[in-house]
Amino acid sequence: MPKEKGILVDVGMKGMPFPFRVLSREESEGQYTIANLSVIARIDNRFESRWIDKFIQIIHKNRFKVGTQTLHESIADYLKELKATMVRVDFDYPFFVEKKLPATGEKCLVRYMCTYNAKLSSVGDNPKIIFKIHVPAITTDPASDPEKEGGLFGQLSVVTIEVDSRKEIFPEDLVDLVDKYSISPVYSYLNPEDQIFIIQKAHTVEVSSTYLTEQLKTELANNRYVDWFSVKCSNFGMLHSYNTGIGTEKDLWMPFHSIDE
Repeated sequence: MPKEKGILVDVGMKGMPFPFRVLSREESEGQYTIANLSVIARIDNRFESRWIDKFIQIIHKNRFKVGTQTLHESIADYLKELKATMVRVDFDYPFFVEKKLPATGEKCLVRYMCTYNAKLSSVGDNPKIIFKIHVPAITTDPASDPEKEGGLFGQLSVVTIEVDSRKEIFPEDLVDLVDKYSISPVYSYLNPEDQIFIIQKAHTVEVSSTYLTEQLKTELANNRYVDWFSVKCSNFGMLHSYNTGIGTEKDLWMPFHSIDE
């Protein structure tokens, strides 16, 4: 029986691993990684049997240096080649940043999980490209008592930053922001001297997750190229079995008088 004409259907796939080079501040040719791809497209049902081949063909063509600007071009290819009215593509991938340990200066690689989310509608003007990164850090546990000697102690916080920017924002830039305002980054390993250094810092420096979130909001709000952002901080304290959270995002009412035009 022939398919009824003019019926739109949503088709998709999830979790397809594929090698990519993703945008990096430190590596001009991009950093090699393996991304898990997901896609959903709204297409004419007569095109359904062929859509996956077209999608994989476009992936091969656009697999080098994935970033905000390149996704603006490739998402248009998805829409055109799939004859779709709407397309959404997600690239989930690990990104590695080389860090120096705080006391010994030894180098280590730290993994950060990232996502590029690209959306485009046939009736929309421009694609929507959101970059997301998860950055772990050490902040002060809210049960600490700064009035007592040794009363400060740390907790693990995971900061999730999402940005919609007209200019490329490198993963390293966002990692640096979190490192700048937290007690300490989280490393892949620590020597004994580095462990002592971080423990002592956590007992002497007070940085709440609220303060960290506020500073990140201010930095992103004053970036003229960022059209929208979201900052969420999940905190994993030692004294309870649940995590706490705080978050903020850019709203239309937020002032921009401090931006240097």
